[in-house]
Amino acid sequence: MMASLSLRMAVGRTLLTVAAVLIVVWSVAPFLWQVSTAFQEDRLLTAATPSLLPSPPTLDHLANIFGEKQFQLYIVNSTIVAGSTALICLAIGAAAAFALARLRMRNRFGILSVILSVSMFPQIAIVAPLYLIAAAAGLMNTYTVLIIIYVALGLPLVIWVLFGYFQTIPLEIDEAATMDGAGPLRLLVSVIVPMSLPGFVTTGLLAFIMAWNEFMFALSFTSGIKRQTIPVGIANFTNLYYVPWGDIAAASVVVTLPLVVLVLIFQRYIIEGLTQGAVKE
Repeated sequence: MMASLSLRMAVGRTLLTVAAVLIVVWSVAPFLWQVSTAFQEDRLLTAATPSLLPSPPTLDHLANIFGEKQFQLYIVNSTIVAGSTALICLAIGAAAAFALARLRMRNRFGILSVILSVSMFPQIAIVAPLYLIAAAAGLMNTYTVLIIIYVALGLPLVIWVLFGYFQTIPLEIDEAATMDGAGPLRLLVSVIVPMSLPGFVTTGLLAFIMAWNEFMFALSFTSGIKRQTIPVGIANFTNLYYVPWGDIAAASVVVTLPLVVLVLIFQRYIIEGLTQGAVKE
């Protein structure tokens, strides 16, 4: 009996390990292929037999995107828009989540449901009315219009995650801070925010990545390299008769690596932030 149980446990662990390896390979393989493509010569990219390892490796594609195509300007634009979106989402989302989770409010879950319903609208359905509003307000081809739209899109998720996280903090902390003379604003800034760092890191990164990768609104509301973001910039690499796969791969690697590094650095906070709010203590 013990031998059979040990055999089943060993088989289970083996199957779990194999499944984990397959998931990792499935997830990482496209990025590794992009890295390989970024350092291969154009003649190898169109060869009948593709090669995983670049031989010989070349830096021509990186030189093209930062020289001829001025890809650094798209990176600056995306950094400004995504960074501003994340900061504004955290500021507004923290205040809203604090009010819903810690203050005495009637029908708080109804309010939360209304907030979440905003994110249910298909983006394609709101492009036209938002375009008319932005044109009437003189906001076309500005950072402001993208930041406003991305904040509206990212806030529901930020509020939802922070709401769940704030609910896990014991209410006795609020009572103690109130007895010491702290008002709601000081309670949020001095007590709740420091205790909720994993939740803030998680939601901030999610809002940043959402704005960093968004394409449709950036394409619709901006024109020209001075305001266009990274996804639009990469799309502009393609012309009518030629697709520069090497340049596109090099640009994709350049903009993906910072996100990978951020996730690896803050992975402990991300896991804790996503799981802490799932269970109310």
